[in-house]
Amino acid sequence: MEVQSTFPRRLTKQLMVGDVPVGGGSPISVQSMTITKTADHEATLQQIYDLALAGADIVRCTCNEPEAAEGLARIVPRSPVPIVADIHHQYRMALAALEAGVDCLRLNPGNIRKPEHIKTVASEARDRGVPIRVGVNGGSLHPELYEKYGNVVTPEAMVESALNEIGYFAEVGFDLIKISVKASSVPLMIDAYRQLAEVTEYPLHLGVTEAGPLPGGVIKSTAGIATLLAEGIGDTIRYSLTADPVEEAKAGRYLLESLGLRERKNVDLIACPSCGRAEIDVVAVAEEAMSAFAEREIPLQVAVMGCVVNGPGEARDADLGIAAGNKRGHLFIKGRNALVVPEDEMVDTLVEWADFIMEHGTEAALERVDVKKAEREAARDRDRLLEEQGEDANDSVSRIEMIKRHVEN
Repeated sequence: MEVQSTFPRRLTKQLMVGDVPVGGGSPISVQSMTITKTADHEATLQQIYDLALAGADIVRCTCNEPEAAEGLARIVPRSPVPIVADIHHQYRMALAALEAGVDCLRLNPGNIRKPEHIKTVASEARDRGVPIRVGVNGGSLHPELYEKYGNVVTPEAMVESALNEIGYFAEVGFDLIKISVKASSVPLMIDAYRQLAEVTEYPLHLGVTEAGPLPGGVIKSTAGIATLLAEGIGDTIRYSLTADPVEEAKAGRYLLESLGLRERKNVDLIACPSCGRAEIDVVAVAEEAMSAFAEREIPLQVAVMGCVVNGPGEARDADLGIAAGNKRGHLFIKGRNALVVPEDEMVDTLVEWADFIMEHGTEAALERVDVKKAEREAARDRDRLLEEQGEDANDSVSRIEMIKRHVEN
C-alpha cells in the first residue's frame, strides 16, 4: 500500500532546467553526475542513459577543459535528460558550456571569485534563459569568509557565501537561481539549509557532499536529505557517493518514493527479517526477487515472507506477496491466499502475477484463482508448521522468563 506524503512543502520560486521544473511545488527531482571524461562524449552519453533509466531527472557533467566543452556540444542534443555543466575555477569554461547549449550551470563561489567574472557569466546566462546553481561547498569556502568566521566552516559562513553570489547576479538582473550549501558534515549541512530557507525563496538543491562509499554514504546522505525533506525544505536532490553514479540515482529515487514525494516507479519490495519459523532463506529469495524486478517499471508493493503462519497477515497491505510453507510458496493478493506453487517457482510466480495485476488489476487477479482452495492449502501447511515448531518457534517465552528474573531481582 502506497502512502502519499503529508509533509508541507516550502513554497519557492520555480525555474526550468531544460524541461524539468524545479521549485514552485513541482515534483522533487533527482540528480546525479557522470564520472566519465566529458570529452569522451560516447562514454558520457552511455552513462547519462544509464542514469536516466535508474531514475535521474537531471545529470551534471564536468566542464573543466575546452575538450569537455566540445564534448558537451555533442552530448546535449542527444541526452535524454537536461544537462548541467559543472564549473570550478575557470569562468571561461562556463561561457563555453553555454555555447555548448547546456541547460544549467553550477558555479562554486569559493572558486570563481572575481565579481566581474561572475557577472559576465550571469549576464550570458540571463540572455540565454539558462539557470545557475550557486553551489556553496563547505570544503571550498572563500578564504575571506573562512577567516571572518574564525577559520571554521559554519552554517552562517555558507549562507553568506550564497547570498554574496546572488548579490552579484542581482546587479545584472539575473534571477534564474537555485542554491546548494553542501557539507560533508550532516549536522552542518542541515543547519546551513535551515538558515538558508529562512532568508530566500529560491529553490534549494540538497546534498551531503563527499558522503563516501556504500553503504555508509547512503546512510549519511539520507540522514541529511530526508531530515530536510521532512521539514518541507528541498526542491531537487543528489546523493554524492563514492560509487557507480547509477547508485546515486537509485538511492535518490527510492528515498523520494519512500517519503511519498514521488510516485512509485518500481517495485517496493518488503521482506520479513527471518526468524525461527522461516522455511526458506528469506535474504536469498528477497535478493533474487529484487534482481528479477530490477528493470521492470511495476509500481507495486511486493512482499517476500519466510513462513505461511504469519506472513500473509503481516503483509496483508501489500499488493502481492508470497510466503513459504512445506516446500511450497503461498501466493497472496491483498492479504488473500490465491495460489500454491513449488518453492523453486516463487520468484517467477511473483513476477508473472505482478505483470498480470499491472495489466488487469487486483480484482481480475483474484477472479482468476480458486481462493478457497488456496486458503485450505495454506491452513494445512500452517497447521503442520505449528505442530512441528509449536506456538513459540522463536523461543520468546523463555526469553521473557529471563527478563522477568532480571527485573524482579
